[in-house]
Amino acid sequence: MRATFSPIPELNLLKEFEDSLHGEPYSRGFELFQYGRVSALGPEPPVEMRDKLIPFAQATASGSFYALWKHDGGKDLARLPVIFCGDEGDLYIAARDLPELFRLLAAEDEDEPAHGAYDSWLERTFGLTPAEDPAAVYQAALIEYGRAFADWWLTFDDADSIIADLLDELEELNL
Repeated sequence: MRATFSPIPELNLLKEFEDSLHGEPYSRGFELFQYGRVSALGPEPPVEMRDKLIPFAQATASGSFYALWKHDGGKDLARLPVIFCGDEGDLYIAARDLPELFRLLAAEDEDEPAHGAYDSWLERTFGLTPAEDPAAVYQAALIEYGRAFADWWLTFDDADSIIADLLDELEELNL
């Protein structure tokens, strides 16, 4: 019997799909890595950060990654907000949940060799299609979770410039 990748059925299905491609990319820079890999959070992250952020995928070839944010202790991990943690200091809410992230991955990098296979898998497995307006997906995630995430992040370091762009966006939206 094969070991499961994570406690999240949706991620396990994506892992099976990814493994079936034998390394052929379907979305530039995206690749699942060890679920909950704490080292992605940097050296000695605070316990509260380790408890609330669950890294699960590389987002770019240069070290950016995606993590789930356990903001409310919810039991359905697939419905947690997805956070993008950039290697150059970007930090934002990428999607309201995993299905939205999957739709965003389908909306980009159409020139990747296995992109068509991914789109077909996404529709066959979840009945989802590529996001028609990725900016609207991001905006919805920002409106729903942006203020709470920024406030939570600021409990670690109120002078942290990594959150500055997110705070600017929230201010523009009066959130």
